[in-house]
This record gives sequence, structure tokens and C-alpha cells, in this order.
Amino acid sequence: MSEIKVIRIYDHEQPEGYRILVDRLWPRGISKVRAHLDEWDKQIGPTNELRKWFNHEDDKYPEFKSKYIAQLKANPVTAAFVKDVKEKLAKGNVLFLYGAKNKKHNQAVVLKEFVDSQLN
Repeated sequence: MSEIKVIRIYDHEQPEGYRILVDRLWPRGISKVRAHLDEWDKQIGPTNELRKWFNHEDDKYPEFKSKYIAQLKANPVTAAFVKDVKEKLAKGNVLFLYGAKNKKHNQAVVLKEFVDSQLN
């Protein structure tokens, strides 16, 4: 069964799947060749203002998550993104790639939870 996997783009172990970078900014030190992306969906990431406010501070994560979900619900590209992910999942795993150091508290984790909720 296919699933969405959240993968840090800097990790050496990269599972097979359709690769979508879900960061608004390109990850430092990663070449386009090394990234080996199928898609870069900049507009699905949190706004620059929200990203800067969060600043990857764990204590802000619950509020960040709530605000980012509100942004996803209001974002005009979200419905098409979810539809695209659903179509890709019919063929195999989908990888949400991100650059943040924190593997538990980042926008890709929130996005996966949101998309999963829309697909079920």
C-alpha cells in the first residue's frame, strides 16, 4: 500500500517514491542534481512570515501547526496539491522532502497530517 513519507532532503537514505520538495525556500547546499526532485511545490509551504515567526522553536510548534493548517485551508493551490498527491499515491509512495533539522516539528509533518486527513 502506498503512503506519504516525510523525508529530510539531507538524509543519505532516501526511499523510493515520487519526490516533492515542500519547502518555500531551496535547501542550502543541495544541488538540483542531488535533490533529484519530481516536483517543487513552493506555494504549499507556510508563508515567509509564519516560517520566520516559528523559527523551528519547539515550544511554538502547536501554534505553528494551527496557523499553518489555517493557511493550507485558505491556500488556493491546496486542493490541486491534494488531488495530485492522491493520483501519485495510486502509483507508489510520495515523499514530502524538507530541509529543517528537526524531524518531528516541521511543516512537512503538518502537511502530511493535513493531506492524510483530506484523503480519508
